[in-house]
Amino acid sequence: MNQSSWGAPPGAGQWGPPDQGPASALRGAAPPASAGPVPHEGDVAQTRPMPIVPGPGGHQDDHRGAARRSGPLFRDEKPQEPMSTSFPGPDSSQDSEKPKKKSAGRNLRAAIGVGVGLGVIIIASLFVYKPVFIGVIAIAVVVGLWELTSRLAERKDIQVPLVPLAVGGTAMVVAGYVRGTEGAWVAMALTALAVLVWRMTEAPENYLRDVTAGVFAAFYVPFLATFVALMLAAEADGPQRVLTFLLLTVVSDTGAYAVGWRFGKHKLAPRISPGKTREGLVGAVLFAMVAGALCMEFLIKNGVWWQGLLLGLTVAASATLGDLGESMIKRDLGIKDMGTLLPGHGGIMDRLDSLLPTAPVVWLLFVIFVGSG
Repeated sequence: MNQSSWGAPPGAGQWGPPDQGPASALRGAAPPASAGPVPHEGDVAQTRPMPIVPGPGGHQDDHRGAARRSGPLFRDEKPQEPMSTSFPGPDSSQDSEKPKKKSAGRNLRAAIGVGVGLGVIIIASLFVYKPVFIGVIAIAVVVGLWELTSRLAERKDIQVPLVPLAVGGTAMVVAGYVRGTEGAWVAMALTALAVLVWRMTEAPENYLRDVTAGVFAAFYVPFLATFVALMLAAEADGPQRVLTFLLLTVVSDTGAYAVGWRFGKHKLAPRISPGKTREGLVGAVLFAMVAGALCMEFLIKNGVWWQGLLLGLTVAASATLGDLGESMIKRDLGIKDMGTLLPGHGGIMDRLDSLLPTAPVVWLLFVIFVGSG
């Protein structure tokens, strides 16, 4: 619809100029006064347009939509604000004031299905044969590194060498499980050195930028994931410690989502993650503390329920900070998700964002409360 359809001056919306005869309007020009005889009355009647009756709004081109009394000319055309009160419906004011229905923003069916599938794989490998779960951690680390380095190259042109990171990351996880914290630190140092050497095979431009990003990636993904292997290495209750760590993180995220979606009004960090609310954080703390008390009482050997309260509180804080940390990375890169491997979730890194910084915190609290096992 043209702009002249709304608020046009008198005569501007007709098919022809207002001071011209109907016959001349069809030909596009008005004939001079002395040009031939006057057309017969019947001829004029055949060419005369329908009489225009201005509507209540005073617009003169409403005959183009004669079949409608009000509303847009096309189905997908939104009427402008001044015309919205020409023919108000019985519930128009109430409809405009109704709050919009909240949306989860994700495909919940796909998210739940993928989450259940991952849970089955994790539980089966965790309690059947420990080395299989170490392999699951290593695969998650390699895929997470691939997602992170790919996004850095695409969005910032940062060329991080993936091969030394993947090999060194796998070595970190295995060394942590076999040799403890000392093995993890040695593997981390060797991985950083391998990144420095590997990058020397290319042009020196941006060398410092690329190796700095590489060392950061080595620490952020595989080194933090190594603490899950350290928890698993406990002889008495290694699988139970890992299960408690996973349950508390998932419960914290679920509590934050459920309470924030239902009651969230006050933004927690709008510049970083507009969807997070203070009410959601309260829900995360409450859910995690209850789950922590139950897990420490019934899953962890020599665990006490009050230790679970502190554990749940700490997990809620670290999981939230980890989520905000990756949100900062994604905002800097200008992306919504790190990948698309997991329908309804995004990428592997979008699921590891809360788990990675929480792993060393939970491992340390287990050591303080019940020992290294």
